[in-house]
Amino acid sequence: MHDIVYFWISENSTLSEILQDTREILTDILENKSVSHEEAVHLYLHAATEDLMRVADIIRKSKHPEGVVSWIIDRNVNISNICVSGCKFCNFHKSARSVEAYITRIEEYDEKIDVLYKLGGDQLLLQGGCNPNLDIRWYENLFFSLKSKHPNLKLHALGPPEVAYIAEISAISIQDTLQRLIAAGLDSLPGAGAEILSDRVRNIISPAKCNSQTWLKVMVEAHRQGLTTSATMMFGHIETPEERITHLELIRDVQEKRPRGAPGFISFIPWPFQSSGTTLIKEFPDIQKIQPVEYIRLIAISRIILHNIPNIQASWLTVGPEAASICLHAGANDLGSIMIEENVVSSAGATYVINANGMENLIRKTGFIPVRRNQHFEFISTKFGA
Repeated sequence: MHDIVYFWISENSTLSEILQDTREILTDILENKSVSHEEAVHLYLHAATEDLMRVADIIRKSKHPEGVVSWIIDRNVNISNICVSGCKFCNFHKSARSVEAYITRIEEYDEKIDVLYKLGGDQLLLQGGCNPNLDIRWYENLFFSLKSKHPNLKLHALGPPEVAYIAEISAISIQDTLQRLIAAGLDSLPGAGAEILSDRVRNIISPAKCNSQTWLKVMVEAHRQGLTTSATMMFGHIETPEERITHLELIRDVQEKRPRGAPGFISFIPWPFQSSGTTLIKEFPDIQKIQPVEYIRLIAISRIILHNIPNIQASWLTVGPEAASICLHAGANDLGSIMIEENVVSSAGATYVINANGMENLIRKTGFIPVRRNQHFEFISTKFGA
């Protein structure tokens, strides 16, 4: 990317012109003026990292002046590892014929929930890909069963590709699918499966998964029905910088259209592609691992563009606690979960781990007040800053 940037500068502009344009755009941002696509791309490519961080930090302080960084205790549970999407970045999925294929049994959920409660959490992040044998009735039965046995349990479950696939195989609309899932116990909808919201990219890395417009359509309907949702980005593979910016703008625009009073996207979580052993890195061996500074820049530009999404989460799981803590000075205000039982990203090379004490200590060392939250970003610590 840097070679391309240098060529653009040397062929089209003087360095002083680039710096002047950057200063003007950053000044406009601090004066709450809107930024065009071209200006956002310019900033992302040319602004000094320190300047991006400084402006993003000012915006973060305006939204979260109390100096709090939030985090959550929840547990990842994979409903199944059977998935027909066959995404080239995923090592976790199996075919239904695989000897390693499984569907999690209800007794296993009970055991996992007991551990979750003992650790102080009350939410399951439930994801399982696109399994052709699991239709809307199956998910209704699962959610009803979990909620009847564990009435205080929160279900942060599925994602737009899964919702769209359930609707397809059940021969019902996305609207009806979400209504039935909510009635069965769905509390909030993760932003999983966004990857990059560019069909050029998706046609290469996940051609069997829903396209970008369907992903956005599910989220529009989820917001219409009042669901709290999150948005994500998996970057650092075959996408261009311009496509990263477009991804952010699409999310911002959907958020702008949410019904009055609806929470919509309550947070945005980007993480870099984890390449170890994936089909994608075998097909594109020149893909370079995202370095911490590039991740920090993505966090900062996200905070700048996503003015209508209150929370930006740094992914300590994929970039490490140290880089994630720097992101707290670059626009991020949340470090997400301690990630009890994460399988999907870890299967492609993420190896970092952290517990509750480690999370709080990390936040304090970075100069912030750690406060535990729920999925709706309501603080649930027994003592503020404890």
